[in-house]
Amino acid sequence: MENSVAWTIRNLDSVVALGAALVIGLLDVFGGAIQDNVTSGATLLVLAALVFGTLTERRRRVADIQGAMSATHRALEDLTMVRSLTGAELEQALDRARHHTDRWVFKGGTGTYLRAVTLPVCIREAQLQRRSLTVKIDIINPADEQACAAYARFRQTFAHRLDVVPPDSWSADRTRKESFATVLAACWHRQRLDTLEIDVHLSSVVPTLRFDLSASCLIITQDDPRRVNLLVERDRPLYDYYVTELHQSREQAVALDLRRTVPLSEEPTVDETHRLFEGLGLPLPTTFTDRDVSEVIDKALHAENPYRR
Repeated sequence: MENSVAWTIRNLDSVVALGAALVIGLLDVFGGAIQDNVTSGATLLVLAALVFGTLTERRRRVADIQGAMSATHRALEDLTMVRSLTGAELEQALDRARHHTDRWVFKGGTGTYLRAVTLPVCIREAQLQRRSLTVKIDIINPADEQACAAYARFRQTFAHRLDVVPPDSWSADRTRKESFATVLAACWHRQRLDTLEIDVHLSSVVPTLRFDLSASCLIITQDDPRRVNLLVERDRPLYDYYVTELHQSREQAVALDLRRTVPLSEEPTVDETHRLFEGLGLPLPTTFTDRDVSEVIDKALHAENPYRR
């Protein structure tokens, strides 16, 4: 019954036309009492109902077409939610993101570019604009020898295709030092900016991509700056997807308590550095000499942009 009523309402114009035609027709055939003017009027009524039905159907079709066009427009917008970056476009996009953000989330290998460029610039901008800054870092755990060796192999596999670094420059030892340096840099900067909230997470999963997420966009890069990189604006669904993805990645990594740190000098000493990592529960390898520790300190505070030509 409900379906019949609903069908009648949807097709009311046709029902009225059909009903009027049947009534008038039957009376004219069997009764013979219908005058010509009544018959003509009934005919006009039927025609009017049919015209009304035609117009209604046309409106429905227009609405369907508009709905389809709207869905197509949304689909096209979704297809363009990712923009490719090549060459100088990448550095320009990263620069814009750094200068207009109060947060930065990084996930990658050892954070060399983060130490050299991103962290210093974001901190300088936060100081100039008197705002707080939240930084979350997710890098390879330097205490995980297997992960460090796997990352070194990954970098060596593709290094022969690059002009950026020589093929033999990556090793498990270098990976450990670079990760230790990022941890040291995070602690050093934290002690010098009260409005800096910085967290470091150590992962045993070897990444093949780097993620830099700011308040305005997400930029996905590889270790080869000549390859196509990706940019996702904040107002796109994919941005929100990766916010969740990066959060879940950190949840599965080892979180360091950076409050458990000793004071660091402007140029930390070897002893200070040892005490710092011991306090973090991440002691430096016993095989590290004073020269190795000094190298970690230099990488932490004086890192060079690895992609500067």
